[in-house]
Amino acid sequence: MSDLLELKNVTKTYSRGLLSRVSTTALNNVSLKLETEQPTIMTVAGESGSGKTTMAMLLLGFITPTSGQILYKGKDIQTLRGEERMRFRREVQAVFQDPFAVFNPFYTVDHLLSVPIDRFKLAKSKNEARDKMVEALTAVGLRPGDVLGRFPHQLSGGQRQRINVARALLLRPKLLVADEPVSMVDASLRANILETLRSLQKNYGVSIIYITHDLTTAYHISNSIIVLYQGSVMEAGDVDAVIKTPQHPYTRLLIDSNPWPDINRRWGETEIKAREADLSKYSVGCRFSARCPFVMDKCKEVPPLFRLMQYQAASCYLYEQHPSIEPEKLSELLPA
Repeated sequence: MSDLLELKNVTKTYSRGLLSRVSTTALNNVSLKLETEQPTIMTVAGESGSGKTTMAMLLLGFITPTSGQILYKGKDIQTLRGEERMRFRREVQAVFQDPFAVFNPFYTVDHLLSVPIDRFKLAKSKNEARDKMVEALTAVGLRPGDVLGRFPHQLSGGQRQRINVARALLLRPKLLVADEPVSMVDASLRANILETLRSLQKNYGVSIIYITHDLTTAYHISNSIIVLYQGSVMEAGDVDAVIKTPQHPYTRLLIDSNPWPDINRRWGETEIKAREADLSKYSVGCRFSARCPFVMDKCKEVPPLFRLMQYQAASCYLYEQHPSIEPEKLSELLPA
């Protein structure tokens, strides 16, 4: 059986300018697989500009890769036509960052949920459609009587975001791309939404690609993690290993930038410090070398992924004594 989703050496480059063309590589030679039979939650983490959202747009087929392929059930998503493309659109759903922007303020929740039901012919009658709405809303922890018939402005941000998840669940997706789904809701509601996503994976067999800059939520929800910086994979593996024992200097900086529930521990206490540098001098080689306190001459060449443990690898010459792995083998580091 073919994999549910596969990225094969995917690169996305944006160009600008007419006379002097300048290009920016948003995603650089990324390969990974998600298996059909083992639904999982995989985090893609990094700061703003790391390539996270570009990866989401590529996975959803909204933009095309500059090179490489994205396969869904063994078929290139750019070649899908007719019924196959409709199936892809139904089985690969998204939950975006802003729970306010995706709603038309002139329509009720009922209309929002009825559109995918009608579009994909999921119900034969209005009563059946209503039953499906109630089932989906209940599955994400909402009481249908509290939200059906209401307009978006009458709901809280947390309710709106869970309705987005319910809308995706209506279509019985195989894959959910969640791009910063809790960054714009109150902290008190984040746990509820994350638990909703976790229950979808456990109870409905939905694989989730969770995209975030927040490693705290990533740690609580995901099984595996990929850390991106300027489109390149810096570290990857089991989420417990990467968060608790980060090896790449960038991952350590990312983790150290998070607040900790310990008043005796100050932010930035680790010995890893970002340093200012002329970025133009580091246009080749390791993408993080301009900020790395351990930069060496050999960093002028792109480091491979060095396998540190069964489920952890880092792209850094500090670990060159370890065996390297090809980019195509990245998925071997990601436990289901």
